[in-house]
Parts: sequence; C-alpha cells; structure tokens
Amino acid sequence: MTALIETIALSKTFTLHGRGGLQLPVFSGIDLSVYPGECLALTGHSGSGKSSLLRCLYGNYAPSSGAVRIRHAGDWLNLSDAAPREVVAVRRRTLGYVSQFLRVIPRVSTLDIVADPLRRLGVGVDEARKQAAQWLQRLNLHEHLWHLPPATFSGGEQQRVNIAHGMISAPQVLLLDEPTASLDGDNRQVVVELIQAARAQGSAIVGIFHDDEVRQAVASRCFDVEQYRGFSVGAAA
Repeated sequence: MTALIETIALSKTFTLHGRGGLQLPVFSGIDLSVYPGECLALTGHSGSGKSSLLRCLYGNYAPSSGAVRIRHAGDWLNLSDAAPREVVAVRRRTLGYVSQFLRVIPRVSTLDIVADPLRRLGVGVDEARKQAAQWLQRLNLHEHLWHLPPATFSGGEQQRVNIAHGMISAPQVLLLDEPTASLDGDNRQVVVELIQAARAQGSAIVGIFHDDEVRQAVASRCFDVEQYRGFSVGAAA
C-alpha cells in the first residue's frame, strides 16, 4: 500500500529576527508516513510542536529542512518547494484542514461557506448547497442559522461549520487540529463518527486530539512529537 502523505527528515526552527536572530528549534528529523484508512494522532506536551507539524503538513509553515510529500493527481508532490498554484490545487482537490478557528469571508452565509469546497471542484450550486445542508443537519446546526454569516455564532457552532467545510469534499488527506475542542458530548460523538467514516472511505488523517476518549475512538496509531523536539537556543550565525 502506498502512503498518501509523508515527511522525510522534517525539521522546523523559528528565527526571531527582532531578537537578534534568536533561534527556537521546534522539532528535528521527523520521518512519518500515513496510509489510506489510517488516523495518526500527534501526541506530546503543550509546546512540543504538534500544531507546527500540522501546519508544515498543510504548507502554511515552510520547513527549515527536509520535505513534506503528498500523493496528488496520481503522483508525488513535494509541498515544501511547490509553486503557489500547485499548493492551491492540492488544497482544492487532495488536502483538507480543520483548524481550531473558523476563518471565512465576512457576510457570506454559512450554507455557502460549507458548499464552497464543492463549488471549487465544479459541483453545481444547487447540488453543492444540498450537500452542505446535509452536513449541517448531520452536525446539528439549526436550519435558521444556515443563511446567516457565522461570525456571531458560538464557538461550538463555528467549529461545526469549520468541520463541515473541511470534510465535505472528502479529501484524500485530512488534517485535524482539535476538531472537538469546543463541542458538547453529543456533537463530539457525531464528529467521531464522521472521522471514522472518512477512515472507512480511505482518507489518510493526521490529527491532534487532546480528548483521550476521542483519540482512542478515532486513531489507528499515535506519533509522539516530543521525541523529536529541539531544545538548543542560540543566535543565528
């Protein structure tokens, strides 16, 4: 079986240019591979680099060294040195990301926000909205909220919009950063079932789950980022 996303000797160090080039190593030498139907849970104490690793996998952070490779359109693409248009194409068709915070265009309705990933894939507006409505129903978001922008929603409501937006297009690779953090017990269980369904459909998932019960319910294995943490701090040469 071929992995869908992998890292090769991946390292990340932040350089604080406003502090005389102070260097803050985050992690070093990470090799991992995630296969279809797997959910890899990133573990480690707060500050160990879990979220930074997830952002490297999504291409938001450039690694200091090493590579992030993803299977896209039947071939390997190195996200670490991909052109911006290639990164956009990967995120549209292959790579999904559910962060802890909902970032959307103001004044766009919740229904259209959730439908947007399908529209970008060429799905017609009516069908995209129909599927978006099904996701919002599944996530127990009241119908009277669908035509409102989510900026004034509660944290839990915004997170459910975020999850629907990130998962509706069934991405081949899915990154999850605390997807259940703001949810009550009932909606947490719904998200667990959605993640399990994505695994069953063959998605490769990498996630951060601080809730032990959620992690045990969805993860096929764990990866301890703490073991790769860098500790030395010094000025850049």
